[in-house]
Amino acid sequence: MPAAATAGNVATDVAADADGDGDGASGTGGTWAQGPPTETVSELLRTLELTISRRLDGVLHGNYQGLTPGHGTEPGESRPYQPGDDVRRIDWNVTARTNETYIRNQIADHDITAWIVVDTSATMRFGTVPNDKAATALAAAAVIGFLTARNQNRVGAILVAGPDIHVVPPRAGKNQVRAILSTIASAPSSEGRGAADLASALDRVGAVGKRRGFVGVISDFAGDTWVGPLGRLGLRHDLLAVTIHDQREYDIPPIGLVHLTDPSTGRTREVRVTAKVQRKFADAAAEQRLGRLDSIGQSGAEVIELSTDGDWLGSIVQHVQRRRTQAVRGGVLRR
Repeated sequence: MPAAATAGNVATDVAADADGDGDGASGTGGTWAQGPPTETVSELLRTLELTISRRLDGVLHGNYQGLTPGHGTEPGESRPYQPGDDVRRIDWNVTARTNETYIRNQIADHDITAWIVVDTSATMRFGTVPNDKAATALAAAAVIGFLTARNQNRVGAILVAGPDIHVVPPRAGKNQVRAILSTIASAPSSEGRGAADLASALDRVGAVGKRRGFVGVISDFAGDTWVGPLGRLGLRHDLLAVTIHDQREYDIPPIGLVHLTDPSTGRTREVRVTAKVQRKFADAAAEQRLGRLDSIGQSGAEVIELSTDGDWLGSIVQHVQRRRTQAVRGGVLRR
């Protein structure tokens, strides 16, 4: 079985164990689980970590600063300008002396504070394959967390379960990432308690994250209340938006009469899905997706789209490699 599929199943088992009535450390009514995770959850998280680490170590070599190696704030060496470079980084002093346009490389920041915002609300429990959206979000949080913690960067988390928000203060080390993942896996149920208050979670990051850092947001980005807060975060922090979706959210087969339930509100409705309804649904879903991506893009965030039936680990690795290539373009990345 491929590594991504194996890790996906592990993430599903973690979420299922957290929701169960047996060994899972689950919270209800907005109560977040306290104390160490159960041995079952710990073992599943260790398996997930091992799968991710093996895949990352196979493709990412050398001293790596973090998930998104930006230009940083400290000046480095200059190099000739290449089409596509940010004109704001032109080194005018060197350009004037050489009569050629030069770009000033900047050293990637050390000791950053990273925040992971994870939506664990009722809509994230949807999935038509074994790996539902919640499990995919857990796996994505694990990749971001372990990548960020590689160089002892501090990692914190703000978790959303419907109207409830839970803050995990930032600390360094892999144990911090494991604690965050355990809390995500044991998030309280929010079915019927309303939509995810992602906007307040993003505002909370802006309030506690005074120093420029990195913010990764993992959600299905339902609604549009998050647009303004995400844009404000982009003014100060490097942003990564990880959108999670299931294939049936973009296309539904004409299977006749179906009973639909909104997990956030508990409202139900019967719909007869015909070929005509299928086309209208697909068109509306595609339009909604484009609008969501446009809003995220306007905030200045990088975007990774993950599907419950896709290679989530491969998608994140490709993003990391692409960002690393951009950071070293035209020469060696100076640290």
